[in-house]
Amino acid sequence: MRSNEAIGEALERPDGGRIFFSNTSRSLIDEDEIELTSVGIDIGSSTSHLLFSKIVLERFDARYLVVERSILHQSDILLTPYRSGEDIDAAALGDFVARQYQAAGLTPDAVDTGALILTGVALRRKNARAIGDLFSAEAGKFVAVSAGDALEALMAAHGSGALALSMERKTPVMNIDIGGGTTKIAVCAAGEIVGTTVVEAGARLVVFDAEDRIERIEKFGRRDLDELGFGLDVGDKGGLALRTALAGKMAERIIAAAKGADLGDWLRLPPLAGDADVSQIVFSGGVSEFIYGREAGQYRDLGPDLAGAISAQVEKWGKPVGAAHQGIRATVVGASQYTVQVSGSTIFLDPPDAVPVRNVAVIAPALELSDDDIDETAVAAAVSSALTRLDLASGEKPVAVATPWRGSATFHRLRALCRGLIAGLRPVLDKGHPLVLVVDGDIGGLVGIHCRAEEGLQNPIISIDGIELKEFDYVDIGEGLQATGAVPVVIKSLLFPSS
Repeated sequence: MRSNEAIGEALERPDGGRIFFSNTSRSLIDEDEIELTSVGIDIGSSTSHLLFSKIVLERFDARYLVVERSILHQSDILLTPYRSGEDIDAAALGDFVARQYQAAGLTPDAVDTGALILTGVALRRKNARAIGDLFSAEAGKFVAVSAGDALEALMAAHGSGALALSMERKTPVMNIDIGGGTTKIAVCAAGEIVGTTVVEAGARLVVFDAEDRIERIEKFGRRDLDELGFGLDVGDKGGLALRTALAGKMAERIIAAAKGADLGDWLRLPPLAGDADVSQIVFSGGVSEFIYGREAGQYRDLGPDLAGAISAQVEKWGKPVGAAHQGIRATVVGASQYTVQVSGSTIFLDPPDAVPVRNVAVIAPALELSDDDIDETAVAAAVSSALTRLDLASGEKPVAVATPWRGSATFHRLRALCRGLIAGLRPVLDKGHPLVLVVDGDIGGLVGIHCRAEEGLQNPIISIDGIELKEFDYVDIGEGLQATGAVPVVIKSLLFPSS
């Protein structure tokens, strides 16, 4: 079983399309106003932390919209504990989580919903299974987000406020999220992410002990030491000259990547497309706390040194630095807007027991479906790009495709759409997952029938209509309603700290 599957197994509960909260007598669809207690849990390679929130939602027709959000408790920042190598100490992590619940004055039973984000080594099979087991008692409450490099960059840009700032300023804004192991860079324009890359540079690539001796060296930290000519190893004395040189080298690499340089294997994603004409830089991640002067402590790593070096590089670049809504907590999210809707009745479910499904991640490819002719190659490319953007390209997890239909449902247009969708979703379909399509028009049944009868797709098909979705939504699709043939759909969005 792979890591993503382990998370899903530990957090799954087949409740269908109906959401119940901490008080078992309360149901989402029975109330006009809902007050939820939410927790976002971020477990990464370097640090782990929690954010508890109170969220008030009011019913507007069939939708529940957030009308009030307040932070109840921000946890301490824990340096993610390890037993040996890359095996996370799940017991120590569990003790930390328990202490933070206690500090917040809450019990797991009092929490209605939330999100569990795993990044870096936390996604490895053994770690993911152990972490999933920690939250198995709260199965069904959490959306489990397995965030690789691309998704981390997106989430950090949302959480820091860089995305919203790009809309306000009407000019591109760059978010630079500097963590312990990597630096995620996202270019935001008009409220959209238009470019991302990830650099092998971070504050904990070289870690020191209380006596300033080198305690741990990661792979790319070792390469930096070698390139700088320091013949040092674990146990050797560090010192200011070493930290300054390492931080300066990393800062130069980060800004080079921000300008679009191709750094070879120092980049974990393709380089940005040229020197981004950004009007402002926003920082997030652990090192940002030092950049913005919110942190002055020592964590026996390169955090303060890297903050100083990157600030000097940005000043040299001539880009102003904007304020971030969140720094180290930029990727901690909680449950946000809930929508309870009933699909249209022109749907296609085959086999009938393909539903219910829970917590299916939504992709929203940029599909151009208004022209008389639909380009199936462009549809496939857009779907593939959306999978990559949300770190779902491996096909390990099912996805739901938000499909904005426009125009007439002629045979040649349906054929082009269906062929493009199937081609783009091939990594997901080849793993045996169902084809899940959510169309905002009334052609869900036609699309599903075409995929089965004309294209010969053998996977289970769930094709529904009358529902609008967006990225960072997760959907539950319940069993069909006998009276209408429709299905109930619960849509869960993610609420970032800057929202």
